[in-house]
Amino acid sequence: MTNWRFFRAGGFDQARLETGAEIASIGALDQKLWVALSCPVSGIEFDEESLALLDSDRDGHIRAGEIIDAVNWTAGELADPEWLGRETDTLPLSAIREGSDILSSARHILRSLGKENAAEISLADCICMRENFSSHPFNGDGLIPVDAGRTEAEKRLISEIADCHGPGVSMESVQAFFSDVSSLFSWRNEADDTILPLGEATSEAAAAWSEVKDKIEDYFRRCRLAGYDSRAEKLINRPEEDFVMLASRDLSREDDAIAAFPLATAASGKSLPLTTGLNPVWTDAISGFRERAVLPLLGHREALSESDWIEICGKLSPFEGWMKRKPSVPSGKLDEERIREIALGNERAGIEELIEMDLALEPEMRAIASTEKLLRHVRHLSSFVNNFVSFRDFYTRRDKAIFQAGTLYLDGRSCELCVIVPDIAKHAPLASLSRICLVYCDLVRGKEKLTIAAAFTAGDSDQLMMGRNGVFYDRKGQDWDATIVRIIEHPISLRQAFTSPYKMVGKMVGEQIQKIAASRTRAAQENAAKAILSSGTEEAKKFDAGKFAGIFAAIGLAIGAIGTALASILTGLLGLKIWQIPIAIFCLALVISGPSVLIAWMKLRQRNLGPILDANGWAINARAKINIPFGTSLTQVAKLPEGSERSNSDPYAEKSHAWIGYLALVIALLAAFFLFRR
Repeated sequence: MTNWRFFRAGGFDQARLETGAEIASIGALDQKLWVALSCPVSGIEFDEESLALLDSDRDGHIRAGEIIDAVNWTAGELADPEWLGRETDTLPLSAIREGSDILSSARHILRSLGKENAAEISLADCICMRENFSSHPFNGDGLIPVDAGRTEAEKRLISEIADCHGPGVSMESVQAFFSDVSSLFSWRNEADDTILPLGEATSEAAAAWSEVKDKIEDYFRRCRLAGYDSRAEKLINRPEEDFVMLASRDLSREDDAIAAFPLATAASGKSLPLTTGLNPVWTDAISGFRERAVLPLLGHREALSESDWIEICGKLSPFEGWMKRKPSVPSGKLDEERIREIALGNERAGIEELIEMDLALEPEMRAIASTEKLLRHVRHLSSFVNNFVSFRDFYTRRDKAIFQAGTLYLDGRSCELCVIVPDIAKHAPLASLSRICLVYCDLVRGKEKLTIAAAFTAGDSDQLMMGRNGVFYDRKGQDWDATIVRIIEHPISLRQAFTSPYKMVGKMVGEQIQKIAASRTRAAQENAAKAILSSGTEEAKKFDAGKFAGIFAAIGLAIGAIGTALASILTGLLGLKIWQIPIAIFCLALVISGPSVLIAWMKLRQRNLGPILDANGWAINARAKINIPFGTSLTQVAKLPEGSERSNSDPYAEKSHAWIGYLALVIALLAAFFLFRR
């Protein structure tokens, strides 16, 4: 039984998984104590081939059961499970379980690479062997390339099979191809003189016949209707009004309207004219039908009787039905001669023999793949477990967690908690429950584009706004242009909460002064314009000056109101004893900033990493909190390096004015006077 060790971070207990024995035993650890139970394969920074191995069911998610299976398999192939925790690229042969097929495969790989005397095998050795093996025509995957053919005939056939059922040629694709060829060959053999009365020309005749068939059927039905009742003869042909409507239009643009008219004037027992008296829209089609079908099947005709029409239909209908029975298969790309050649040839046996030769190497290929799998698990599995069962890398800050995409530099800060976001609209609603200030940025690097959500956990949000630009560095060190496209606002720091009431009051006062001044300015300008237009007398000029003075009076009024309020506060402070003044100032600040600081403090304590990852498809199983000290470490604010020299001389600093100092001195003397007077 494993004596589990835990460490406290993020407000909850996390399993300490440092030794191979601890990792090998995670199947016995209650999953309620796991930090995550599922994570997506995409959007995380990890070895892609190792992720593919862990995602055994290929559904795009890695779950707890798949992690346990991978750990159990790896531990079973090792002589000592302690190798699970070493994260090494190289594995001694002695570390592989004696009698394992992987041990035999590892020795075979080393021999093939000319390292017969090597006592260890590396991941690079496995990759090299796999690439060499895969580049060979026969590599055990059951697929053969074109150049695997031993003769030109085999190469041609492999290429044709790949075109129809590719890209690789397997035993299944060969069987499907020859089944298609057999169907097409059998269908083609049905063609006799009944189906092909004109031989190869039957296809063209049937096409011309099919084009006019419905229209000719319509004509003869009209003729039969006229024979049924003589009163119908005038009605079955278009009335005069329809021709009047056509005459009033541009006939070059009325082809559809004319085409709807009968093929020819119908009458009882009348034959269909083939040269004259035809609907002009159908003249070319009837001419083609006459040349390709009527003349070859019936001989010379100037008109087609209904009995002639029935005879033509009887001769061409079998072809039409035969074409409808044609198998719809990819091998239909091949011409008739090639289909016959393949069906009667004997190349199939040779192709299947090549595939069997390839399949004979499948066990060797699987052994190489298993050896590489073992080495990848030894190298990466410990790291993944410590980013899944626990969040060791994230909370200990020894390395970036697999969900951290890189670092965003923006507004004098560097944000290390950045996650890739596939869809902002889906991510934001759930991520907002994290109580973390999130800034969504579109990233561009050449033609590549990404979107991230960056957590701002230190500083303030005064200068965070849509459209601001920054630079993002991914885990590979590549830089991306970053632009803010959305912000989820939450408290960032207690300092921001403390100063926000004062900033709000200052902003409100400034806006009010600007509004009053603007309204007075507009009024003065309007009155001045009226005065200038109406009169140029001295009285009007005086009136105009008075209006302009109102602007300064309004500003003075606002400043006076503020001064009165400050004077009231100052008078109250001066009425206190000296030792009471600091306490009063503290209480005043507490009254003003206390509520916002308290609310911010409560929200900052509730910051939770879980919703940010859940919104990306993770199944977070714990309340992974980000408290104030830890949050401060995730967002670094710009500061000068230790030991830096700093000059306070600024040639462009605003010049100080002596009267400000004198005014401050007067105020100080007055305050002292009132204090001592008491």
